[in-house]
Amino acid sequence: MNENKINPLLCDPETGTCEMPVDEKQNEIGTITTETKPIKIVYYTDPICSSCWGIEPQLRKLKLEYGDYIDIDYRMGGLLPDWSYNSGGISKPSDVAHHWDEASLHYEMPIDGNVWIEDPLDSSYPSCIAMKAAQIQSKEKAIKFMRILREKLYLEKKNIAKWENIAESAQLAGLDINKLKTDYEGKAKTLFQEDLAYAKTLGVRGFPTLFFSDGNNNQLTVYGSKPYSSYENALLALYPEAKKKPFLAANSLALFEFYPTLAPKEYAVILDKSYTEATTILEDLYEKGELNKKSIKNGSLYSRK
Repeated sequence: MNENKINPLLCDPETGTCEMPVDEKQNEIGTITTETKPIKIVYYTDPICSSCWGIEPQLRKLKLEYGDYIDIDYRMGGLLPDWSYNSGGISKPSDVAHHWDEASLHYEMPIDGNVWIEDPLDSSYPSCIAMKAAQIQSKEKAIKFMRILREKLYLEKKNIAKWENIAESAQLAGLDINKLKTDYEGKAKTLFQEDLAYAKTLGVRGFPTLFFSDGNNNQLTVYGSKPYSSYENALLALYPEAKKKPFLAANSLALFEFYPTLAPKEYAVILDKSYTEATTILEDLYEKGELNKKSIKNGSLYSRK
């Protein structure tokens, strides 16, 4: 098998990664400097990376429990430049549909792979560039924006390479759409290319990749979708002084004040409950009329009314 023909959309649930074609020149020489907090996490992701959707529970938990100690720098990876790839059983968009359905079951996160049959994306670059444009306005709103983009893609089967879907997501995230459009067509393209170049210096070969750094050239990498303890242990290895702040829910709805939409898996991981227990609680709240629910063939997403 030609290593340069790895298909980036054939994400491996066992390793929890969506791998890029190998570039022999890549090597880990990049340095990461911290900013306002003890630990900087450079997170290489892509809006269409199913494995990255798979680590949303762990990442959300990490922010709640150790947010005082970490800055997360979201970098875009450019998972799908175009459809010139032709390997690993994926040669056209419709081949991804079944693969995404399998990923959904593995990660226990809602994904409807039929977007690749009904309205397939020709590239992930537009959504990556849109994220860079959003970051120019606000890092916080950009994170909301990417979450909304993913929900539109994975649950609503919306093609997030199309401007109308990007604009709708931006509006929901509270971004200035006119500025976003200007930056999207200009400065954001340069910022995205900088992310791609920086990825090569860091040796990024797939997504998700999280580089933990204490700013003193001590660096740990968590590659792929891993259990929560892998991310927590990387942080504590670099900054043992970090004090965990478990999320203490005053009631069953409290978590929605921090995260307006939650899948059962996210609710379970953050609150240390079983998937079954989390589903039961959320369904009960939905039946009482306290939550909205968006259901697809591979799961549900709940939100506050």
